[in-house]
Amino acid sequence: MNRRNFIYTGTATAAALTARSYGRVLGANDRVGLGVIGLGRRGTIVSGGFLADPRVQILAVCDIYDEQTTRFLARLPHDAPKPHTSVAYQDLLARKDVDAVLISTPDHLHVMIAKAALEAGKDVYLEKPTLHHWEERTTLLDAEKKYKRVVQCGMQQRSGSHYFRAKQEIFAEKKLGNVVFARAVWHNFPWQCRHIVNKPKPNGLDWELFEGPAPHVPYETVRYTAWRYFPDYGNGLLADIMTHWVDVAQWMLDDAQPTNAVALGGIYQLHDGRQNPDTVSAIVQYDTWNLNFESSVLPIRNNHPSVLFEGTEGTLDLAREGYTFTPNAGEAVRVDSRESLERAHTKNFLDAVILGSKVNAPVKAGIEASLPVQMALRSYWSHKIIARKELV
Repeated sequence: MNRRNFIYTGTATAAALTARSYGRVLGANDRVGLGVIGLGRRGTIVSGGFLADPRVQILAVCDIYDEQTTRFLARLPHDAPKPHTSVAYQDLLARKDVDAVLISTPDHLHVMIAKAALEAGKDVYLEKPTLHHWEERTTLLDAEKKYKRVVQCGMQQRSGSHYFRAKQEIFAEKKLGNVVFARAVWHNFPWQCRHIVNKPKPNGLDWELFEGPAPHVPYETVRYTAWRYFPDYGNGLLADIMTHWVDVAQWMLDDAQPTNAVALGGIYQLHDGRQNPDTVSAIVQYDTWNLNFESSVLPIRNNHPSVLFEGTEGTLDLAREGYTFTPNAGEAVRVDSRESLERAHTKNFLDAVILGSKVNAPVKAGIEASLPVQMALRSYWSHKIIARKELV
């Protein structure tokens, strides 16, 4: 089987696509024609998962900045057909050869573009967070119900084989006893600590398309290149990181009904014009357990981001590279994983598109993961404890 490898080296511009061969494994008419909307860091990484699968071919790409498009195209295998390019996502969605789309734009554009893609008859892989505002959930649910297309939310842990194993062997067997705490920690995001010098807007960047439904403000370099700093476009650590870990905890514990949430934090060191906190802690209360979340973009040593489940009969430290189950009585059990979660999750999406199987992260799961995040966000900005009934 011929493979295409998409290697991301850690910055938005330092990615490269290489290939031993781009030979056809399936006929062109048998491949899923993929469009990629948003060609930044996540678009690069998730596209790598898709390009590892011979059943898909990227036929069209779209970005509001021409240089970003150029860089993305340069990473494709040299013998790969060059995809059609556009600036407006509507042009990509109008193409008949595009069967499915990867939406990897800034968060504030997710639901707007997903709705348009579903209306256009495309299957959708929607990067997380599923929602930018809680009120958007009905728009997405209504569109999915009306157009009946495949939608996969980008919570890739849900396709990890060792996560399924933990679910079946640890949680289904009640080996932890009664879980009381899920402690979720993840620090150190250097791309969110950059000092960004303001420069004039490039001629090839469409600022109004970037803003979309967000309030109009004059262009600033930092608002484009570090949009996660601003709640107009992204909700910072609570959306970027807590979404992943709260989804894992709710999935494992079969409980997506938070009762209260509180979040505290602030801009403790990076006084550079950002509005979202550089450090935050949150507690989400459920009927019988708490999720305790900590995250900072600062260079705090954190070699093992994970969710630690603490139960009356043992603990489970569950991370992307595997897990350790430590019973109160007996020897610890370690399970390691080298699986690419991006490849597993994109494969699951393609299986659903081609074979009609179920996606592992449906819209329902994406919205359930958004609920405690939205509660914590409202708590952070209002400085109050937020009950679920205040959102729903």
